[in-house]
Amino acid sequence: MQALIGRKIGMTRVYDDAGVQVPVTVVQVGPCTVIQRKGAKPDGYEALQLGFGEQKESRLTKPAQGHFKKAGAKPAQVVREVRVTADEAAQAGDVLTAKIFEGVKYVDVLGHTKGRGFQGVVRRFRFGGGRASHGGGWQRKPGSIGNREWPGRIFANKKLPGHMGSVDITTQNLRVVKVLPDDNALLLEGAVPGPAGGIVLVRKAIKKA
Repeated sequence: MQALIGRKIGMTRVYDDAGVQVPVTVVQVGPCTVIQRKGAKPDGYEALQLGFGEQKESRLTKPAQGHFKKAGAKPAQVVREVRVTADEAAQAGDVLTAKIFEGVKYVDVLGHTKGRGFQGVVRRFRFGGGRASHGGGWQRKPGSIGNREWPGRIFANKKLPGHMGSVDITTQNLRVVKVLPDDNALLLEGAVPGPAGGIVLVRKAIKKA
């Protein structure tokens, strides 16, 4: 098993054995119930459909209610698919916890960043801005962006004001400082995308396997 659905709790700090302060993000991972096992023969790929969090049955459609009842699982707030190998033993109805991350040193976290609305180039791209004296009147503006007769247009991907944040992002290679299996929690060194309480997907690191 490579990944679990989780929820970002917030940030705090811990001290390692050398007494060095380490900033960590607390992430609740699981318990996740296996809703469906997908196989190569009927579905064309190997995957587990995981459910996380509790949901009122009255908020589900009739087909969704039947889908959960078939697996013998309670209605879940979040449902995600996680790719697995053919030798994965988990089946529908199984409950997966943070214990799968015991012994794992690095993880990748997939989350949705906070929305920042419409922002200018200084905040969005960290432009330096113009001078504040001697006639300068463009402190937070991007400056000249156009061209002359050729090509007579603005090139694509030009850094300009626009919508910032509210995108899916993956933070790679976060060090696992501590695993708390009784609380289904991970202490990860550094920041995790999204607000406190946001849904994330924590998987074993690909580049630092």
